Formats: sequence, structure tokens, C-alpha cells
Amino acid sequence: MRLFGTIIAAVLLLAAPVFAVEDENVLVIEVAGENTGTFEIELLPEVAPGHVERIKLLARDGLYNDVVFHRVIDGFMAQTGDVQHGKREGFNLRYAGTGGSDLPNLKAEFSDVSYEIGVVGMARGGHSIDSANSQFFIMFEHVPQLDGEYTVVGRVIAGQEVVNAIKRGDRAANGAVQDPDYMVKVQVKADIE
Repeated sequence: MRLFGTIIAAVLLLAAPVFAVEDENVLVIEVAGENTGTFEIELLPEVAPGHVERIKLLARDGLYNDVVFHRVIDGFMAQTGDVQHGKREGFNLRYAGTGGSDLPNLKAEFSDVSYEIGVVGMARGGHSIDSANSQFFIMFEHVPQLDGEYTVVGRVIAGQEVVNAIKRGDRAANGAVQDPDYMVKVQVKADIE
């Protein structure tokens, strides 16, 4: 029996690289504010190729750097990515969450991936399923009501405790955050030397 366990462990160890996440599809996000730390998101190009490509483009252009977590609801999710109105410098809570990039909105790429803890989805306007642009949200809890309603782009693979500690907003104000935590730097892991 001991030999069988050793063989299984060896097989799993050898198979691990097959399941390794490519650095090209990992976002590394450094958080600052009341909460500090780093977390990583595995992007899922096989699930949402257009949305993943957009996120990587915006990250590589530095547009996510210094963008705040403008809407954070305890027991639900943390939203960020408003590259137009969500920058920490000159931040105005009144406009945060209303902007996006200069690029066109994206066509929805729905999947059967469920909104579990750590899953990352693209925010969109309520007026159209094809209105995602730059904003995304990270789940604190499992919320199956979002399944098939918002495009899933990834999942947290390291640092969920950092995500869980992001400063919460006022539930009565739809999660709006005064003096919010922010993303200091967002990078594609393959670009980090």
C-alpha cells in the first residue's frame, strides 16, 4: 500500500507541469491603501478570449495602475477597472464606475463557469449584455445568480486573503467606497523580469 501511495504521488508530481498556468495568462496585482498585498489572477482565454485580450492590453498599457476599488460589497464582490474615472489621483466617487477605456465595448462571452469565491467577471452596464469594457469584479462569495449574466474572465489563484481584505464600501450606497484601496500596479506575469 505504501508503494502504491508513492507511485501516485510521483505521477501527480510529474503531471503538475501539464496543469501549470502560463505566465502569459496570469495577472499580478499589487494592492495598497488600508490593505496592502499582492494577488494573482489566472485569466481564462479558452472561456473569454476577447475579454482576456482586452484586460492584458490595458494592463500592458499601464491603464489599470492606480485605479481604485470603487465598489466593494461585503459578502458579494470588489469592483475595479474604471480606467477613465477610477484613478486614485483626482478620484471622485460620484463618477467612479461610469467609465471605461477608449476602446469599443466587448460582445458578451458567456460560459458555464460559476461565480464562486475568487472568480473574476467583467462588469457591464445594465442596458446591454455587450457593454463590458475595462471594469471587472472579484467574488468574495458564491453568487450563482450571476452565472450566465456576466462574462467570466478568470479566477484568483494566489492571494485571495488580500482580495478578502479590500476595504468595504457603504452597503446603503451600493458599495461605494470612501478613500478606497487601489491597484498600485497590474502586470501580466510574463512581462515581469
